[in-house]
Amino acid sequence: MIITLIISVFIVSSIGAALAFVLVLSEKKFNDYGQCKININEEKELTVTGGKNLLSALGGEKIFIPSACGGRGTCGLCKLRVLEGAGAVLPTEEPFLDKSELDSNTRLSCQVKVRNDLKIFIPPELFAIREYNCKCAEITDLTYDMKQFRFELVDPGTISFIPGQFMQFLTPVYETNTEEIYRAYSISSDPADKNHIELIIRLVPNGICTTYCFRYLKVGDPVRLNGPYGQFRLTDTDAPIVFIAGGSGMAPIKCMLHHMKNTGNKRKTTYYFGANKLKDLCCVDLMHQFEKELANFRFVPSVGALEPGENWTGVKGLVTNAIKEDLQDASDGEAYLCGSPGMIDAVIKVLKEKGMSENKIFYDKFE
Repeated sequence: MIITLIISVFIVSSIGAALAFVLVLSEKKFNDYGQCKININEEKELTVTGGKNLLSALGGEKIFIPSACGGRGTCGLCKLRVLEGAGAVLPTEEPFLDKSELDSNTRLSCQVKVRNDLKIFIPPELFAIREYNCKCAEITDLTYDMKQFRFELVDPGTISFIPGQFMQFLTPVYETNTEEIYRAYSISSDPADKNHIELIIRLVPNGICTTYCFRYLKVGDPVRLNGPYGQFRLTDTDAPIVFIAGGSGMAPIKCMLHHMKNTGNKRKTTYYFGANKLKDLCCVDLMHQFEKELANFRFVPSVGALEPGENWTGVKGLVTNAIKEDLQDASDGEAYLCGSPGMIDAVIKVLKEKGMSENKIFYDKFE
């Protein structure tokens, strides 16, 4: 009886091991696409190992395509024209592509797998994107769950960017992360400082990059960034400015305010910053300093809810309430919004009710 049981267990185990071996061999065979060629703009040809997505394959060759979500297919930024070899458009791409883009063979590069030779077109301006080897120079606590990281540029040692742009931060392999991955963060630093980049990062529970930055990254550690990216920027007009942000949406607005100070910009400017709780307020002293240094700048922070015993004499409630109460006529102004999609959608509705034209509302949604 026992011998029969042992034999049965052995047979079942052997069959399981054999099936596992076959699966491994099959996966290796069917996912082995060999060496694939990528023709870029009819000017350059790369040879890469097949199997990766196009975004990663290009990144491995130091050609950096903007991607705020790290290649998860949720931001829609990594668009390229794939002229040959990509196969059918995937359901994960369709929400991000309009008819004209589909007609021109535009694809999300993070969703296109390199299985064979490809022919693609990359906008020439993206070839100016560079990788920066940096050193973490300073880490500053802004709130209980938000830090500003200051990076000293090492190679190359200087950078120029437009206030409102973002960088991609390379998260290395660490204890609970088995592969390198990029995440996008808006630049918060003074653009006059060409030797440093500052990023404001808010802790996301179980976030791959934020966990690394909050738990593992130390002053003196090496860091790799690439960029700058993005079209979010101030227009060159005299229209009154309305800044609206929440949380780490502070970053690009702070950068723009530094630039306005540097250039002596006298545009009438109001900055509405929304905090869920009092402990979520950040950079208040700096904003009050800007009020002294900029000719027509006003900072209006609002706090959604107070804890028992907290005192707050400023605006209470959602940032949309602050805008409704404080902003009178917005018909001649421009707005620059940074925050979650829900916050931005709600704010756009209020601004339109205040008379602002939708084509004068510019925003950077944080997914």
